[in-house]
Amino acid sequence: MRTHTGEKPYRCEECSRQFSRLDGLKTHMWTHTGEKPYKCEECSRQFSLIGHLKSHMRTHTGEKPYKCGECSRQFSHLGGLKAHMHTHTGEKPYRCEECSRQFSLMGHLKSHMRTHTGEKPYKCGECSRQFSHLGGLKAHMHTHTGEKPYRCEECSRQFSHLSKMKNHMRTHTGERPYQCEECSRHFSQLGHLKTHMQTHSGEKPYSCEECSRQFSVQSSLKAHLRTHTGEKPYRCEQCSRQFSVQSSLKAHLRTHTGEKPYRCEDCRRLFRRLDHLKTHMRTHTGEKPYRCEECSKQFSHLSALKKHMQTHTGVKPHICEVCSKQFSVLGNLKKHMQTHTGRSSVKKVQQGVQ
Repeated sequence: MRTHTGEKPYRCEECSRQFSRLDGLKTHMWTHTGEKPYKCEECSRQFSLIGHLKSHMRTHTGEKPYKCGECSRQFSHLGGLKAHMHTHTGEKPYRCEECSRQFSLMGHLKSHMRTHTGEKPYKCGECSRQFSHLGGLKAHMHTHTGEKPYRCEECSRQFSHLSKMKNHMRTHTGERPYQCEECSRHFSQLGHLKTHMQTHSGEKPYSCEECSRQFSVQSSLKAHLRTHTGEKPYRCEQCSRQFSVQSSLKAHLRTHTGEKPYRCEDCRRLFRRLDHLKTHMRTHTGEKPYRCEECSKQFSHLSALKKHMQTHTGVKPHICEVCSKQFSVLGNLKKHMQTHTGRSSVKKVQQGVQ
């Protein structure tokens, strides 16, 4: 009758929870004592409630008795079905008290809370790195096993993380969902947008310990460090030439393929490298960003400024092997060589500034 009257005469002295039946109270007390009398015969895991053992057994049998009436998806636990129904109703009953973000599942809220607390309960047994989510640890383990379970259906490239494959897919779809609010430029990855934003803020948080040069992007610092170490990890399989930066290798490969993907919209001239196109564009715009500090003369190319500086320093690094006459500009030496016959050898010497 108590199921009709709602009477609950049995009270837990630990937490004041009330029960309509004595056996309900006795079972509940195990949550306080830690006693787990019900044992799974398959894996020896123990439970304090018989209902929990029954639910657990479905992980072994594969039984999923709870079916969603909307999409026919099946679940082994009633709680799983109830949580799933929020995806159809749009209901998000669990709210974060820190930032008011709402979630459809309690588990998602608990995971989200770690972004506020900084808690990282999942630890890698290989390298001791810690993660706030179990999924993060599982994905990280692929870096140790070498497993790449996610395959791109377009090009068959494989990935260890699902998120990396999703980012990669944008190279096929052309999707760029992340937009800069300053200049409206779009990016395929959030990390690229964050890096780009530093070009507006002027922030350069990465500093070279060798020469104190600063960079807005960590990858730029890493590439720069190779100018100090001399490391050239990127090698051309065609001619074995090595490069310190991957982008330089990609640009170099076009000398083998003949590809010229960068086109000038003014004169339709094609270029293998983007920086070559940018330099070429100055012939149309008249821009001369390189200024001589001695005489204020301006140049469109850095190399032209460097050559010009020799007129101030007196350095003449180009020497004629026939008559030893020296020139500050290579082009002048080549013209001079026409005065000689049978010899066209050119050599370069290092001459310090007096």
